[in-house]
Amino acid sequence: MTRFDADDPTERRKLFADAVSAHRTRASDFLTIQVDAAEEPERDDVEDSTPPWLQFFQQTVNVDCTDAELDRLKALVGDYPEFRIDELEQPEEAEGTNVRITARADPNRLADFFERTVREVYGYGEDYRAWVVAV
Repeated sequence: MTRFDADDPTERRKLFADAVSAHRTRASDFLTIQVDAAEEPERDDVEDSTPPWLQFFQQTVNVDCTDAELDRLKALVGDYPEFRIDELEQPEEAEGTNVRITARADPNRLADFFERTVREVYGYGEDYRAWVVAV
């Protein structure tokens, strides 16, 4: 990979798909996508302004969610029949839920899911900047 950030939907999907392909080719431990720290969500009902991150390893997507975000994530996963939520963990010392989703999909389908997760679950607008911070 030669680029690690993008700030429009088409370029982000391409970045995410390229990152998944690079992750699989390198057989790396995980892939991490993070929203730029300078970005702010556009949703009024977003409880936490900490920039979200998404991790992918093997066939698993890993994210942290508030209760409201978890409801939106469950609805989104319903649009992807090849995905399923396998594990919900709510550590006592943390607020929110860590979610593990089995995702048996090609890089483009995963990229679409990542993009929609940031926009629909976490509430970011069309022009947010995302970084691939680990491949």
